[in-house]
Amino acid sequence: MLLPGGGLGMNSMMDDMNLIQQAQRHHLVVRELGEEIDLEIGPGDDDPAFANTPLIGGPPREPSAEDHDESKNMVMVSQIPSDDQDMSKGQPVKRKKKVVKRWREEWADTYKWAYVDVKEGTARIFCSVCREYGRKHRRNPYGNEGSRNMQMSALEEHNNSLLHKEALRLQMASKDKIIADKPIYVKALMSKTAGSIVEAALKRDPHEVEFIQSLQEVVHALERVIAKNSHYVSIMERLLEPERMIVFRVPWVDDRGETNVNRGFRVQFNQALGPCRGGFRFHPSMTLSITKFLGFEQTLKNALSPYKIGGAAGGSDFDPKGKSDNEVMRFCQSFMNEMYRYLGIDKDLPSEEMGVGTREMGYLFGQYRRLAGHFQGSFTGPRIFWSGSSLRTEATGYGLVFFAQLLLADLNKDFKGLRCVVSGSGKIALHVLEKLIAYGALPITVSDSKGYLVDEEGFDYMKISFLREIKAQNRSLRDYSKTYARSKYYDEAKPWTERCDVAFPCATQNEIDQSDAISLVNSGCRILVEGSNMPCSPDAVDILRKANVLIAPAVAAGAGGVVAGEFELNHECNSVNWSPEDFESKLQEAMKQTYQRSLKAAADFGYQKESPEALVHGAIISAFLTLAQAMTDQGCV
Repeated sequence: MLLPGGGLGMNSMMDDMNLIQQAQRHHLVVRELGEEIDLEIGPGDDDPAFANTPLIGGPPREPSAEDHDESKNMVMVSQIPSDDQDMSKGQPVKRKKKVVKRWREEWADTYKWAYVDVKEGTARIFCSVCREYGRKHRRNPYGNEGSRNMQMSALEEHNNSLLHKEALRLQMASKDKIIADKPIYVKALMSKTAGSIVEAALKRDPHEVEFIQSLQEVVHALERVIAKNSHYVSIMERLLEPERMIVFRVPWVDDRGETNVNRGFRVQFNQALGPCRGGFRFHPSMTLSITKFLGFEQTLKNALSPYKIGGAAGGSDFDPKGKSDNEVMRFCQSFMNEMYRYLGIDKDLPSEEMGVGTREMGYLFGQYRRLAGHFQGSFTGPRIFWSGSSLRTEATGYGLVFFAQLLLADLNKDFKGLRCVVSGSGKIALHVLEKLIAYGALPITVSDSKGYLVDEEGFDYMKISFLREIKAQNRSLRDYSKTYARSKYYDEAKPWTERCDVAFPCATQNEIDQSDAISLVNSGCRILVEGSNMPCSPDAVDILRKANVLIAPAVAAGAGGVVAGEFELNHECNSVNWSPEDFESKLQEAMKQTYQRSLKAAADFGYQKESPEALVHGAIISAFLTLAQAMTDQGCV
């Protein structure tokens, strides 16, 4: 954020002194935002009118009666004889104040990339893109004695530098917001060694908020592992850099004949354990940072599973909602025109994720088969016209409930009669509802991007069928309450305030923030099962752990999709028509292995079974040690 200021000194020392004095006069309110400091300016003692002027991006203020009178007085002054005019010229403060007011909006727009931080005990103004500071970043861009051209030329010199241009290009490529809007939360780590890993990642990818958040959770879980063996530091540094990142243009033509362009991504994160497996996500929020975070999480999830496979993630910022079948087909074909050369049964096979279902996977596979010229293998997705396991789409949702059942069994409890809140209303969420009903639980909520639906009587199979019908027709969940009068839909709200015993966040990343975590604790939630990747913000995780809420991490609990995907690719599975009972039995066994591996790794490094961190840290430790062994055996590649 940019600080307004009055006159500046003639050298950098005077600049720093004036900056601190101005901060003291304007009653700065400071709150921590990770590694940055956000400053809010209270009313100033030296210029009351200054506090009423918007800082950055604000609309122009309507002139008040006082301003109107002041402007009239200035007009009257201009009509006074020259002697009085000479006296008025001797009041530089008045003139400078008018200059600043007139240029204030342009100043804020020009300096929207600035933020304040402390460097070696001194407050400095930094460029948010390249993180450099100097005279070109001063509070008053118009320089000493109101010299606008001096400071504008300094700003242009900085903006034309190669360092600034490269930083700006990378930021625009990732389509992230500026740092002041999306601060990076820097987690306190016990060891300097672990902190150095996070610091290096922050320097390399300062704007990839989601990826930085994910790796901080992983490094935090691995602190005891790294402290035991310093060799793992170099392994971790290599692991955090993806093997291959593919970013490409996806042009397509809509039904009106107009050309549209989206951006495609695929990050093949690590193949030390085998060929890559990971989802395609089609959503407007998709960026390189989110793709890397999903690929990193998938790498750990695959390493923890009983199968030896690598991790990847990909997708596009294309939004399939509201598009016709022909538009989706044309987009998928254009997407695959670039993507097919990186795919193959021994390279990388994608699966469905958010925004990618049966329709999208069919179009993608059809174009892949056409371009590749053979029918080698299959995509690990819903069975359309090629062979595959019978319950592929249900696997992730069912696996979440199986994992939660194992956790409850260790507490000498079961699902019968437990109130469960579920977020999301896609494939995973609806299959979670199905299996919860089968286990005798009472699931009461689902949600979408506009709000959430609560049915105090609980959902049953008929109601779930109706929810599927609503989603298939792209209708709002609000329509459910028109049929079932005792249910209620809440606009612009989340389900975490509802009384519950177990929570299943199955929507998207960071859907539970600090206030939501407090609501969950106050609602009686004792277990949280992560259906989506990284559903809790760092603040929310801290609150849940302090309240002793047991967390089943997505790395372990979400492994059902991985298991089913490997069943699909197994020749024995493809030659046998699995019954639902056989498939569920195999899935339960795989989830049990994952659960036990997580608990064993946690116990090996001193985490008690009852600790809210045991499963989270144990799952990450087990996955990392598997990856580290493979990477060590294969050398520096």
